Amino acid sequence: MLCTMVKAKDWTLKKHFEGFPKQSDFELIEINLRDLKDGEMLLESLYLSVDPYMRAYSKRGMKEGDTMIGSQVARILESRNPSFPVGIFVVANAGWTTHFISDGKNLSPLPPNWPENLPRSLALGTIGMPGLTAYFGLLELCRPKPGETVLVNSAAGAVGSVVGQIAKIKGCKVVGTAGSDKKLDYLKELGFDEVFNYKTVKSLEQALRDASPNGYDCYFDNVGGEFSSIVLEQMNKFGRIAVCGAISLYNDTQVKKGPFVQVPMVMKELYMEGFLVSRWNDRKEEGLKAILKWIQEGKIKCHEDITKGFQNMPAAFMGMLKGDNFGKAVVEV
Repeated sequence: MLCTMVKAKDWTLKKHFEGFPKQSDFELIEINLRDLKDGEMLLESLYLSVDPYMRAYSKRGMKEGDTMIGSQVARILESRNPSFPVGIFVVANAGWTTHFISDGKNLSPLPPNWPENLPRSLALGTIGMPGLTAYFGLLELCRPKPGETVLVNSAAGAVGSVVGQIAKIKGCKVVGTAGSDKKLDYLKELGFDEVFNYKTVKSLEQALRDASPNGYDCYFDNVGGEFSSIVLEQMNKFGRIAVCGAISLYNDTQVKKGPFVQVPMVMKELYMEGFLVSRWNDRKEEGLKAILKWIQEGKIKCHEDITKGFQNMPAAFMGMLKGDNFGKAVVEV
């Protein structure tokens, strides 16, 4: 098979987002792929990820007309690279595309012993970047101790759901917040001790106090904004905060002015650190091995929200930003 016979479909950023993304901000195009050179491979995307970071990073480094950034689980269709034979599955970062050519430098093969009972799409979620984000962000920055109380917002999402389960494994009380009652039921299934719907409570401050009258030792923040300003006042002395994301702010067209963090940070002697999971790239195998072991032991449950059809990439992305997804949002080509 020759690459010249293959047409790749790409979703591109037609127009930089102004506020919340719109369907008209994206454009679906076709590209004729060239022949392979020595050392290269032709790959077919099977599952594609949609993640909050794509909204934030679209402002940084992406030009209008660029293929939307993102990762996928792909299968090698043709290879002129002996290190990557035809038929193997890999995780790639080729963006929103159905087919692409790679020289192998940014490909991560799925383990050859991948359990038959687990879908390969989990390599984009719990056994992938979101799972590693939860693992290292919680264990390295929050450093939870048995008996402590951990708070997780956006807790039904790809990262938050894993954070809560790892915190339970470590012997902590876990409080999770989400935006629908169905998601609260899901969190209870995962073993969260206390949950509440942040959209329907009369007072977020009171809801946090009711969920943990003795305050919070660790806070894994996926949301930012006003929510986090309120949480700071309920952190315990020497509390630890891992700032993973700020999805409540990504679509703002103007920078908000909110409460300042210095007083509670100083008076409570808090530790707060933002992070990117790439910091621990050299320990990726350690994290994936631990997560896979917990899954096989039944200590971590995985849930995927799968949208079928490459044509639905923008809709899946926008739905994820609205919080429509349970667990990891994935598009199946």
